[in-house]
Parts: sequence; structure tokens; C-alpha cells
Amino acid sequence: MSDLKILVVDDESRMRKLVKDFLVRAGYQVLEAADGEEAVDIFFSTKGIDLLVLDVMMPKMDGWEVVREIRKVSQVPIIMLTAKDQEQDELQGFELGVDEYISKPFSPKILVARIGAILRRTNQLEDENIEAGGICMDVGAHHVTIDGKTVELSFKEFELLQFFMTNEGRALTRENILNQVWNYDYFGDARTIDTHVKKLRSKLGDKGKYIHTIWGMGYKFEVE
Repeated sequence: MSDLKILVVDDESRMRKLVKDFLVRAGYQVLEAADGEEAVDIFFSTKGIDLLVLDVMMPKMDGWEVVREIRKVSQVPIIMLTAKDQEQDELQGFELGVDEYISKPFSPKILVARIGAILRRTNQLEDENIEAGGICMDVGAHHVTIDGKTVELSFKEFELLQFFMTNEGRALTRENILNQVWNYDYFGDARTIDTHVKKLRSKLGDKGKYIHTIWGMGYKFEVE
């Protein structure tokens, strides 16, 4: 695990130290940035950053701006930390391509557990291809093509599509999707899923019609 690099971004040195201590103890390499501009500079000048833990409210460049810059070139997993607990902030993060969203105060042990779960799935070596209706997922390479053309998906969008395709033809409740894609300890609601489905459908283009809404229940992936 020592080759996995995590960039921790927070303008509070005490918070950075707290997160870093727990991550180093778990065996990760940790880089630090005290503001958004420094975070962007480090990300673009350092090879192989595997995940970002990113605060929202920071000087010079806030967390949202950092996500926008990074998402222009990379789908690296991003966990947002924020003192805000307003639903709209969470939805904005997911719209921008954030993978997890944790409100302060939080348990460092839970944060480390979520990071571990994300990195295990992101770096999985499983050689598996899933195909349906012209959509092809190379799970090991974390790569998706539609009719041979590459489609850029965020980490969570990829997981959501993978869950849909491996359960083709099955009606999936929102609760089931939250438990399987966002993990059992995620305290979200239906709008989290709906936001991701909307973006996923858009990125799939004409193939987005394969994700059917089951009103009052959830979704079903089915190739017509």
C-alpha cells in the first residue's frame, strides 16, 4: 500500500495533521496542500496521485474550483470534506464529479475506511469485461466504450453503470443502489442517486435510454 499517494487539502493545519496521521498509520503516502491553488499545483506536478481529500472552504481557490480544474484532465477519486451540511452543497459536489462527501466533524477511522474501499475498487486487478447494447466496460482498466468510442466517467458513475449492467433486467431500489454503490455507512437519499443517473444517462447518449426509471422504486438497466 505504500505506493498509494493521497493529497490532503485543507487550510486548517490541525485538520491536515489529524487526517495525515491516520492515513500514514494506515500505510499511505500523504501529500499536503493548504489552499486550492497549492493543491492544483501539486496535483499537476506530481505523478501518480491516487485520491484527494479536499476541503470546500479555502482561500485563493475553493474546493469546487479545484474539482473543476482536476476533472478537466482526470477522474481521480475525490472525497470532499466540509463543515456545511446543506443538501444543495452535497448535490453540487456530485454534479461536479465528487465521489464521496463527508461533513465535519467526522470520524477519521470512517474516513480511512472509505478511502480504503475506494482505492481497493479503483485499483482492482480483476480482468472482467461487461458488454450490453454496444456498451463495453473493462473493469480492470476502469474503461468504458460505446460502439468503440471511449466515454469518460467519474469513479462513482463507473461503479453505478457497473452495478446496473451486472444486474441487467433486475428492478433495483434506491436503497439497494445506495448500499451497494455508496456503501452501507453512507447517509444519503434518493436525490444523490438521481443526480448521478441523470449525468450517467447524459454521458451514455442514446444508450442512456437503457436505464429505465421505475417510479416510486428505483431503476432498471435493460437493453431493448
